Amino acid sequence: MVDNKKKPNPVDIHVGSRVRLRRTMLGMSQEKLGESLGITFQQIQKYEKGTNRIGASRLQRISEVMTVPVSFFFEEAPTGSSGGNGLQETSGSDYVVDFLSSSEGLQLNRAFVRIADPKVRRRVIDLVRTLADAGEPDGHVASE
Repeated sequence: MVDNKKKPNPVDIHVGSRVRLRRTMLGMSQEKLGESLGITFQQIQKYEKGTNRIGASRLQRISEVMTVPVSFFFEEAPTGSSGGNGLQETSGSDYVVDFLSSSEGLQLNRAFVRIADPKVRRRVIDLVRTLADAGEPDGHVASE
């Protein structure tokens, strides 16, 4: 149990990854976020890795700077239960963070959110699904 004291809490890691996700979605640097909060970019790095826990008032301020509700940082957070589905939920969340942390994912996201017409957005989604299905050798849709 002594080893657990040095490991970041899974919820702190998740919240930090959501801070990183939102920051990259906004095209904001760690330095810029740190300046907005009056802290160093090194502290932002520690928050994003889950090494340092983000206090409630600081998380509230981060949500204001990043224009999202505080609840955004807890979406799909791991639970304390040891049920079998807990790992499945976090892996889905990790996939989204990994995708939006990639150059292609970030470019796609930034371009997509600039599309104002909901019908055009729907068509883009349909196009991407069609292209993805065409790449599947058995014609089955990959899990969503």
